[in-house]
Amino acid sequence: MFNGSGTPLTQKGLDDLCTQLDVPLPALWAVLSVETSGCGYLADRRPQILFERHWFSKLTRGRFDSKNPDISNRLSGGYGARGAAQYLRLDRAITLDRKAALLSTSWGLGQVMGFNAETVGFANVEAMVEACVESEDGQMRAMCGFIASARLNKQLREKDWAGFAFRYNGTQFQKNRYDQKLATFNARFEVGPLPDLNVRWAQMALMYLGMTTGGVDGWFGAKTQAALIKFQRANGLPASGKPDGQTRASLEKALAA
Repeated sequence: MFNGSGTPLTQKGLDDLCTQLDVPLPALWAVLSVETSGCGYLADRRPQILFERHWFSKLTRGRFDSKNPDISNRLSGGYGARGAAQYLRLDRAITLDRKAALLSTSWGLGQVMGFNAETVGFANVEAMVEACVESEDGQMRAMCGFIASARLNKQLREKDWAGFAFRYNGTQFQKNRYDQKLATFNARFEVGPLPDLNVRWAQMALMYLGMTTGGVDGWFGAKTQAALIKFQRANGLPASGKPDGQTRASLEKALAA
């Protein structure tokens, strides 16, 4: 139901959002590095999600609590395993009340709650979910819409990392040193280089094909290189270990098959 193309971040998407927010690209990459799951999709190209049972209970006025306490409960928590397991919970909730289920789920890179859909710039929750299913640019649109609606772009422009972390993460932000992490990543990215979107695209493509790259981060490490060599050899390509044009074309063909 939620499988799409799973298109990775694009430079145009990032540049457009930086322009809209009026924040520098290193600051946005710092937020991506600290505040997101790293990749907006599971290996099956469904968006990363987290279903919140207490929100489902609240939005449905508790009418499903007694028979379905694991997915409808006044108490938060009880999330269970991450990843694909969250869709089992979401699917059950959808059979009870689709709109409330989508509203009670956080979506994509920034894990924006469905009930924020209109606040972050979408016509409704279905439109936001569709955008999150289609591409990470769509997921980033939701995340940046949240940043804009909360006027957190001012903190990013002024490098007020504590102010940003306080309003984005809540009062416990210092416990996880979110402000320090944001400052560190921003300083690193200001000097450069930024994560390589071509490498990141290859990492996601290989993940979709069931191969291990050591994560999706845009950095060319040993595991990414090994996965590329394995793919190249299996497809009769020169085993360069680099995400060159010929390898990308072959990956695109494999993904479309």
